[in-house]
Amino acid sequence: MSDIAVHLESLGKQYRIGKKESSYKTLRETLTDAVTAPLRKIGKLWRNEEREVAERYEMFWALRDVSLDIKHGEVVGIIGPNGAGKSTLLKILSRITEPTTGFAELHGRVSSLLEVGTGMHPELTGRENIHLNGAILGMKRTEIAHKFDDIVAFSEVEKFIDTPVKHYSSGMYLRLAFAVAAHLEPEILIVDEVLAVGDASFQQKCLNKMQDVSQHGRTVLFVSHTMLAITRLCERAILLNEGRVVQDGPAHQVVSAYLSSGLAMTAAREWHDLAKAPGDDIVRMCAVRVRTEDGQITDLVDVQQSVSIEVEYEVLQSGYVLVPALGFDTEERICAFVTSDHSSEWRRQPRPIGRFISTVRIPGNFLAEGKLTVGAGILTENPFTIHCDEPYAVAFQVVDTMSGSSARGDYTGRIPGVVRPLFQWDAQLLPHDHRKVAAV
Repeated sequence: MSDIAVHLESLGKQYRIGKKESSYKTLRETLTDAVTAPLRKIGKLWRNEEREVAERYEMFWALRDVSLDIKHGEVVGIIGPNGAGKSTLLKILSRITEPTTGFAELHGRVSSLLEVGTGMHPELTGRENIHLNGAILGMKRTEIAHKFDDIVAFSEVEKFIDTPVKHYSSGMYLRLAFAVAAHLEPEILIVDEVLAVGDASFQQKCLNKMQDVSQHGRTVLFVSHTMLAITRLCERAILLNEGRVVQDGPAHQVVSAYLSSGLAMTAAREWHDLAKAPGDDIVRMCAVRVRTEDGQITDLVDVQQSVSIEVEYEVLQSGYVLVPALGFDTEERICAFVTSDHSSEWRRQPRPIGRFISTVRIPGNFLAEGKLTVGAGILTENPFTIHCDEPYAVAFQVVDTMSGSSARGDYTGRIPGVVRPLFQWDAQLLPHDHRKVAAV
């Protein structure tokens, strides 16, 4: 038996996009044309049809010439910017859409979760949908019954299991759909970025389950914008851009290439036209940048190295005590911390007209791994007024090289928390006579 679970050869998918509206002839006009010029109409019929299609539609390749093999038991992350072709690829593998060119071979039972409620019939209850999905996968009634309690427990919808799923919230939909997809013993599990719908604890629960599925020799294909999840779950990653495979290799290498390519995040935002820059007639934001210790703009930060965020702004009116501020959010949209410029030189001091740069330096071994989005704003505190606010100004990825000298030490698993400081610890070996536990 071949060890290949998924084989793709010259796979391509082309879509027609409407370019412009065309006017439709009335029935009377059509009949008149047919009667007065039948030979002309017949002779030009094919050419006219081709020309009308070309005028009305633009052809777009969502995937182009994708060839690769995925082995049984591999956990493969598929990454890339929006519009790269990730979801199109999964839809082809899930037999939701057909390729335009090439072909895809899948060897094994496939279970897919591409969007909330995939495979769920809204009129059926949760219980009935579990049995329906199992039957679609070709499972026997006894097999489904054996897994039923585990599915219900994982989904946390016990109280609503006999309620039609059309009455479920999106979170309940997601939990049940994922539980069904992961527990009914698929040989190939395909999961899109639906995990973003759930809360942080459920996302981690799903990642743990996918890891468990892979350890039983099953194949997992996982699309995610969460690079930390990709590097933790997948040993291999495939980078797509504009429908083509850009890189295929070890997950950490591909993720690093993606983050350093400029496709993933924005390490600098600049507004060259002051009139269109965020702000008002008092102050305008000109730029926000992420810099390394040596001053290079970057969106990839080593957990042990310091990183600086600078805000450049133009003060247009004097007499205002302006306070630049930054807010740092995790991938789960949790606020990690907020910091503002209260430097001694300008604290409670009005800033004169001119160009300023305020910079905050975050020390190494303080941030946790993962993507951080930085919102930037400038305000006055008395009275409190927000003059400009860019909630997603810049973003960067914090990575750990696993050298053992960071706060994680030699531990390679997931470490919770929005920050990960390297504190100083002290350990002492007590003398033998101190080992007795004092009676309380």
